[in-house]
Amino acid sequence: MTVTTIDLDPDVLDIAKSLTGARTNRDVVTRALQTLIAVRRQPAAVERILGRTFTDEQTHAPVVHYRSPGVPADDA
Repeated sequence: MTVTTIDLDPDVLDIAKSLTGARTNRDVVTRALQTLIAVRRQPAAVERILGRTFTDEQTHAPVVHYRSPGVPADDA
């Protein structure tokens, strides 16, 4: 593990702790870096998903219709 000293705005750090539930400054910084990495990788992941091709067998799943309690049926 690398030891690094950084200056952080204490107000921003407190907000980040409350939003994430992190208990330590280290945890907040680690979560922030992980989030940054995930966000930057997301477009590439979406492109990979969009570029996939599926067979009819993979995409033609049976459709299940159900009625919610208290909601009248369409055919009523």
